Amino acid sequence: MVESLAFGSLISAVDPVATLAIFSALDAEPLLNMMVFGESILNDAVSIVMSNTVMMLNSQEMADISSTHAFFSGVMYFFFMFITSAFIGIGFALLSALILKHFDLRKTPSLELGMLLIFSYLPYGFAEGVKLSGIMSILFAGITMSHYTHYNLSPITQITVQHTFRTMAFIGETCVFAYLGLAIFSFNHRFEAALVIWSIFLCLIARALNIFPLSFLVNFFREHKINHKMQFIMWFSGLRGAIAYALSLHLEFADDTHHVIVTTTLVIVLFTVVILGGSTMPLLKLLESNESKKHKKHVKFSKTEEMGSAVDADHLSELTEEEYEVNYVKPNQQGFVRWDTKYFIPFFTRRFTHEELHNGQMEMKRLTNRWYSQLQGRTSETDEEEL
Repeated sequence: MVESLAFGSLISAVDPVATLAIFSALDAEPLLNMMVFGESILNDAVSIVMSNTVMMLNSQEMADISSTHAFFSGVMYFFFMFITSAFIGIGFALLSALILKHFDLRKTPSLELGMLLIFSYLPYGFAEGVKLSGIMSILFAGITMSHYTHYNLSPITQITVQHTFRTMAFIGETCVFAYLGLAIFSFNHRFEAALVIWSIFLCLIARALNIFPLSFLVNFFREHKINHKMQFIMWFSGLRGAIAYALSLHLEFADDTHHVIVTTTLVIVLFTVVILGGSTMPLLKLLESNESKKHKKHVKFSKTEEMGSAVDADHLSELTEEEYEVNYVKPNQQGFVRWDTKYFIPFFTRRFTHEELHNGQMEMKRLTNRWYSQLQGRTSETDEEEL
């Protein structure tokens, strides 16, 4: 029973890296991209916490209690770990926002970047140290820091942070998929065909039973509806990846059971990434998910093709307090959005004065001109060598 629950919790972790890359290459609808990405990161965090909860039920302390007591203990443990880990991440993120708001580090970008990197890792280390979910903490810390802390950074550090984390993510994804490939030849495997086939079939059925009914229900409360094409693409993009495989390796079961779970998870990961991930682009073109871009001549999968986009991005921190009130505080806002816009964002983020805004713009122009001059100088040297 515990083995089945553990396998079910880990195999529910979704990792649509290939799908999101294709979305970016085809300029898919932002709403579709946000839903798939948001569902995947929260799904992964919940899967990790659920796997830890199931393994807790397999401990010696839970061996002598009744099934009912074990069930309610597992439910309480899950919500305790989920909520506490999330609050740890949010707390560290808000602390970083206040520190970077009230301590001006804009003239020392290296120190500013170092401070941000430290606060990015602190929630994970602290949560793991107190036996909670580090992944859950760092997830909510990242969401909160992108909403508040990021806008307290200088424009130079904002660009540096974007490209630093983009590069780290690219290297991490590459290492993970290389490790998955090497795992085929590195571990002892026990292949059970029936278990693999039924697992793939039930994964597809279970995802359909979640995507379509829940989309139907939330459409009653959404201004922007989730249409049938989006629902089908969301169902099709339920790839399994590194999180599921990493969780399978850390299960503490008998050797035979462990080998079966690891092998089955690896086969499902390879099937979903290769078959479903490889079929995503033809499917998107078939369904015409983005009609305005369907005649696009070139499709690029480069992770670094948007390296200059951050320079032209409109950062919220570049607004003065008067401009913020005019552009973002709207009378029709309700609920948390209204409280966040009117109270939380002004409290946790720093508004630029007109002088600071002018100085920041001049600094960006100076750095950009120096970069272009260096680039032109290298181009001229290359042309002279060729001549």
